[in-house]
Amino acid sequence: MSKVGLPALLVTHLPDLRYLSGFTGSSAALAVTRRAARLFTDGRYTIQAADEVAAAGVEIISNSPSVSALQWLAAQSTVTAVGFDPAHTTVADLDRLRTALPYRLRRAFLVALPSPLVEPLRLVKDEEELAVISEAARLGCRLFDGIIYYIRPGLREFDVVAELEHQARLLGAEGMSFETIAASGVRSALPHGRATEARLPRRGFLTLDFGVILKGYCSDMTRTVYLGKPKAEERRVYAAVLEAQEAALASVAAGASCGDVDGAARGVLRREGLAEAFSHSTGHGVGLEIHEPPRIGSGQKTRLQTGMVVTVEPGAYLAGRFGVRIEDMVVVTRIGGQVLTLSPKTLIEL
Repeated sequence: MSKVGLPALLVTHLPDLRYLSGFTGSSAALAVTRRAARLFTDGRYTIQAADEVAAAGVEIISNSPSVSALQWLAAQSTVTAVGFDPAHTTVADLDRLRTALPYRLRRAFLVALPSPLVEPLRLVKDEEELAVISEAARLGCRLFDGIIYYIRPGLREFDVVAELEHQARLLGAEGMSFETIAASGVRSALPHGRATEARLPRRGFLTLDFGVILKGYCSDMTRTVYLGKPKAEERRVYAAVLEAQEAALASVAAGASCGDVDGAARGVLRREGLAEAFSHSTGHGVGLEIHEPPRIGSGQKTRLQTGMVVTVEPGAYLAGRFGVRIEDMVVVTRIGGQVLTLSPKTLIEL
């Protein structure tokens, strides 16, 4: 805040708010000055907020938390301006906030941050965060290792997702990190092929992309399996994607650029004639949100830092035929990448 010349900050993005205060509810705003912090939430969270938020004063209100937090900031004699994150503030929200201010403050009191202040703090995970993320990743692996015994031709993609998510809850997951992807047969060529009533084929790929939430932190992994006996070209494409993924994993280390990690995967697929079949970035950060910076993509200059957690997930998608993706979560260390998702990656034939 001092570096950008702001005496106060209004935090409304819930993952940022949780990171700073520990509050896990669904409705709150955090007002931060250089000397104090106060959390505003409603009566549903009176007990919860008092239990979770030890370092900030808590105020229970009946109207909008963000409006109340802003009005509290406006009443502080040392606060002449308040920063807000425009990436998480809609035009309607901004208009509502300005309307709640005295007329003299509406024009200049709220200042859009030139870049986020909280999100960069979340990039590098501490030991406690890494322990939780590792636990979430292990839970995901247990789910995959179990679901392969459930999968069989004729099941609907919906059935596979329902079983996987049911087992996730039984094993202690708070929820899924995102809508589980289960794409089989020709639908495996859809990078984000959400589950449908389509039946699993007697012969073909099935891509499973899923993650769980544990203690607020996300996991993410993808495995592609084969029902029946794969043809030579299917084996070749799978082997190429696996080699690309391993090459990218080998390039993960503190100081490496995100573009170089992406390039390692893309180079293998280009050599195998599959450059055009790889249509998305190689990975992304994971933490309190399933998609966080940094982005592992072409031309990305961001340097990996020790303690970051990223995914490495190249794929090849042949429209109308089949697709393959393999994804692991990786902790960046000084000497390399520590893979957290340890389920087998050799082609599984069911």
